[in-house]
Amino acid sequence: MKGSVSANLMAALLLVGAGAALSAEAPSPGAPQLALANISAKSGARLTVESPAFKNGGDIPYENTQYRGNIFPGLSWTAGPSGTRSYAIIMQDPDAIHEGMPILHWTMFNIPASVTRLDAAMTTPPAGSSYGPNIRGASQAYMGPHTPPGPKHHYHLQLFALDTVLSADAGADYAALTGAMKGHVLAEGELVGLAQADPNAPPPAKK
Repeated sequence: MKGSVSANLMAALLLVGAGAALSAEAPSPGAPQLALANISAKSGARLTVESPAFKNGGDIPYENTQYRGNIFPGLSWTAGPSGTRSYAIIMQDPDAIHEGMPILHWTMFNIPASVTRLDAAMTTPPAGSSYGPNIRGASQAYMGPHTPPGPKHHYHLQLFALDTVLSADAGADYAALTGAMKGHVLAEGELVGLAQADPNAPPPAKK
């Protein structure tokens, strides 16, 4: 009898554990709206994207969030294939939805093909590049995470190698940027960082 109870208990625990694992791996609600999910590379070529501040799937340091300094973490990537004329970057949080889309944190476009690194603490785009739109409007600098209390959010830094240089109009808003990119992506890649609310942040001011 005891052996049967123990076996049943173990089976129940395994089921609970499996359910928790599946829940933890559940896709972000805005994943289908991410740029990478909607703009495909012509050949399926991939770029490797890295940051000196965190590993893929690792925690973004608080210094690179709006909680402490909002310092750009730095980014580098492998060179695009032959025919690459520029790069574009789109940073989104699919765990937070605004008007049906993942929160748009930061974009940059027309990064010259010769550039494959953005230094940590960057405050101005490389020559020839332009800041694109984010949730605050057009031509916005890096806006790091400001994750609300609760589970960690996933921040997707998506990089695209393009066979063209985009017009200035592409920076008007997200739809203009992604619309201009479609049909011109030669390769793509991403770096995903996790972030959570800073436990040492002062409480928000009461309205």
